Amino acid sequence: MSDATLHANSQNPDDFAVQIADQVESFLVAVTEVAKGDEPDSAVPFLLLEVSQLLLAGGRLGAHEDIVPDERYEPDLGPEPDVDQLRENFARLLEPVDVYSEVFDPYEPRKAPVPARISDDLADVVADLRHGMAHYRAGRTTEALWWWQFSYFSNWGSTASATLRALQSVVAHVRLNQPLEELDGLDTDQAMGDETLEFEAGKVMAEEIGEPLGMRTVKQ
Repeated sequence: MSDATLHANSQNPDDFAVQIADQVESFLVAVTEVAKGDEPDSAVPFLLLEVSQLLLAGGRLGAHEDIVPDERYEPDLGPEPDVDQLRENFARLLEPVDVYSEVFDPYEPRKAPVPARISDDLADVVADLRHGMAHYRAGRTTEALWWWQFSYFSNWGSTASATLRALQSVVAHVRLNQPLEELDGLDTDQAMGDETLEFEAGKVMAEEIGEPLGMRTVKQ
């Protein structure tokens, strides 16, 4: 979407709100296109890039002073857009590497890792960002910034960070020609103990996931 349709003509392109909205919109458009599955060979590298760029916007929101909404109560946006189709598309696209292990709070002692899915994470991040974008498009700029900042701290920031770590790990396994271990039935509906940390997303060699996901291994 062009700046002409996303922003009012009076807004300065150097304005903080405009820059954040541009980064959010770019991410939403990009991941929606990836989820269509038209270019599966480049899905993981492209998602790695897009999530990295989104987290730059998140870092700027996190470093910014607290943003206070104009109204005491958040205006009703109506029904939330459905992200189930996006979730399902990513689950199919990323099936060999969708499940990964994650520690939700690295500062909470002895917190056991739990299974997570990249497809769930991406859908949740998109839902949060779309909610703020609805405020922005309605002209409620401060409300949009407040929501993006609040949900960055409460949900999408940690979710996107975990997703980035998983995507980076997949790319690293492939590029360094390091096999992924066996999943052994691990899924997101069961707990993960210390003994399961070695299990990854399917019994897949790096060479096998590299080609369908658009990556090449390092020649030994």
